[in-house]
Amino acid sequence: MKAVILLSGGLDSATVLAIARHEKRDCIALSFAYGQRHQIELDAARRVAQSIGVSEHVVYNLDMRMFGGSALTSDMNVPKDSVGAAGIPVTYVPARNTIFLSIALGLAEARNAQEIWIGVNAIDYSGYPDCRPEFIDAFEQVIFRGTKSGLERREPRIVAPLIELTKAEIIRRGTELGVDYSLTHSCYDPGAEGRACGHCDSCLLRRKGFEEAGVPDPTTYRDEG
Repeated sequence: MKAVILLSGGLDSATVLAIARHEKRDCIALSFAYGQRHQIELDAARRVAQSIGVSEHVVYNLDMRMFGGSALTSDMNVPKDSVGAAGIPVTYVPARNTIFLSIALGLAEARNAQEIWIGVNAIDYSGYPDCRPEFIDAFEQVIFRGTKSGLERREPRIVAPLIELTKAEIIRRGTELGVDYSLTHSCYDPGAEGRACGHCDSCLLRRKGFEEAGVPDPTTYRDEG
């Protein structure tokens, strides 16, 4: 079975790719250069794709900086030490997963892929509305109602294997499958040398996940000297 895998280069998407490969999917990786301040994640995506193995790796260029509205695509400060703060954080990128899934859908239809895999998570996350089960269910209805493959075959289906897992459970699963997390990148605000800040939401969730999983975190953080 052929599947399009959204691959950011982060911990979650690397685990999703490993699960898909373990389940014998023929994987097409899809990454986005969308003007994100942490462009280093694209290098990580290429490393992960090469390490785990894909039949094709598509990097789609999409400049979301022209929209603004997010600390990840503008000069806004990235919040630090604020996981769990009320409201949707400024690191939310407007409609990002809707846009990414739409591009993935086009690729899946063009390649006759039966599935789209995405590493969204609604447990240990920053509160983004497009990471919730109800969003995934709603987008799948768009596929079924608005595409040729959806109307004829109810494909592609969206697979979100991490959506109800904690970060520790994700890391344990990836470790079981041999994911090399040293190849991944999670930080929203890395330094010029690429080292993780250690204090953005993504870093904090990553650190917490490795600690709770009892697995050594291979990341070098700036606050560790």
